[in-house]
Amino acid sequence: MDIFFLALMVAAGAYALKSGYERKRIALLGSHLGQYQIEKLMESLTEGYMRALREDDPERRASIWNLLTSTETKLCEQFNNFVAGFSRVDGAATRVSRLPLPLPYADKLFPAATFDLRQVLLVHAEGITRAAKSTSGSSPKNKAFTLSAEMFLMQHSCHWFCKSKAVASARLLVRHKTSYEQVLASVAPETRRAYLALVGS
Repeated sequence: MDIFFLALMVAAGAYALKSGYERKRIALLGSHLGQYQIEKLMESLTEGYMRALREDDPERRASIWNLLTSTETKLCEQFNNFVAGFSRVDGAATRVSRLPLPLPYADKLFPAATFDLRQVLLVHAEGITRAAKSTSGSSPKNKAFTLSAEMFLMQHSCHWFCKSKAVASARLLVRHKTSYEQVLASVAPETRRAYLALVGS
């Protein structure tokens, strides 16, 4: 019984430590994201893309694509402003653990096994802006596909920072019905190279 009680106390302590650690990180990221409507704009784009893809009438479909352009521009502006503000956060608070298990304060205990969220967010900002302002002549459908992947990968990075890679990947699968590997394969090659250089495989 004593061993069981001790194990229970250790588990409770570990959970409290993990919860407190995650709350601090969520609060830090939220204090910066809360100044913008990035999440709302992303939802509007995702819903708009699906509506355009379901539309059979070419003229109405083209009208939807055109309307979404202004939302894409707003997203780029707000996300770049967010990244600029977050870049001023102390680097000691923006390290993200690469360890497979969610270990509280792993960024402090194993600094060599971390990456800097500020640098990754810069990669996402460049990727989202590049996809939104693409003039390569690709179809609106292809543009939407790439920009969606860029947005989803950025969300994954934010969730990874707040929780863990495993939790971020699970949320991605539940929310968008796509895996981390699929999203990574769908972003622009420039984004993928820069992202993997920072976070590893």
